[in-house]
Amino acid sequence: MNNKKLVLENQMVFEGIGFGSNNDAVAILTFNTSVVGYQETISDPTNAGKIICMTYPLIGNYGLNDEDYESKSIKTKGLVVKEYNDLPSNFRYTKTLNEVMEENNIVGISNVDTRSLMQIIRSNGKMKTLICDIHKPMDECLEILNNYKENDYTSLVSSKKIWYSRTHNPKYNIGVIDLGIKRSFIKELNKNGCNVIVFPYNVTKNEILKYKVDGLLVSNGPGSPFELNDVESLIKSLIGVLPMFGISLGALLIAKCLNAAVLLKEKPNNGANYPVRNILNNRIEITSINSIYSIDGLENANLLITHENVITKEVLGFKDELNSVMGILFYPSVEIDGDSENVYLEFINSIKDLGGLK
Repeated sequence: MNNKKLVLENQMVFEGIGFGSNNDAVAILTFNTSVVGYQETISDPTNAGKIICMTYPLIGNYGLNDEDYESKSIKTKGLVVKEYNDLPSNFRYTKTLNEVMEENNIVGISNVDTRSLMQIIRSNGKMKTLICDIHKPMDECLEILNNYKENDYTSLVSSKKIWYSRTHNPKYNIGVIDLGIKRSFIKELNKNGCNVIVFPYNVTKNEILKYKVDGLLVSNGPGSPFELNDVESLIKSLIGVLPMFGISLGALLIAKCLNAAVLLKEKPNNGANYPVRNILNNRIEITSINSIYSIDGLENANLLITHENVITKEVLGFKDELNSVMGILFYPSVEIDGDSENVYLEFINSIKDLGGLK
């Protein structure tokens, strides 16, 4: 471990101790307020190409295991923590966080006031950030930040070919447009009796229909809803053809196709334990949110608002009953057995009338 510094594009500097990869990292800085789940956070494809600031002070204390990854490879560029623990105490752990970060070239910096850093992000929005050696000259740091441009991470994290995730005694075939889907979403569909066929983001309408899917999930991912025009056109061509369910980025693209407004948030919410109210049944679910965008104008688009943030009243879910389309801007919680109100089951129930497997 060596001394490093974190430099923001507004020239603020935080000094700390490095861990993980010894390289430099430049990326957009975001935060996550989860108390646990750093393994899921760094392996969530939505966080590809980002530097993540974890606001919970102690990170690394339970290590990482082989079952809880949300993707096959980790694309996060950096991790900022208050206190890093390299001596995990958990019977499931197989590697330390430092080992995994070294293997995946993720740069880490600890001993940073992460709560203060989070407040800066909340006040200023997206910010370019550099983690580098503490002795790197400031003018060189600022030049690196000024020259940084975000990559097309959708093409990086999306599947490169069509693949299957099958289950026993399937009732339905669900297609997924993979913009960076989390493994846990696929597992949940399998658990609810669905075979899953995962398509790359640049799949065509004819390819999807060739597989005779009963419904279509448009996934979460790291891309911008304003830069995925081909995916948006594909979704628009399939609305009314297949029952459709969008999560996070997928829901934003669906909302755009249905003429709702997608807006960049002034103060993003990223993390866990967000209370979301299902307006249709007045039930509250504790969820995770990982998006810097919001939606508006749903009434003008003839969309029914289904979910809202209990605290801010922000719209977090919608439905187009005529076309069997639904979307949510949060990560649905793991299903509780027998919970008929689960959003996965709501989507599956919307395709029952089509007769199941084709």
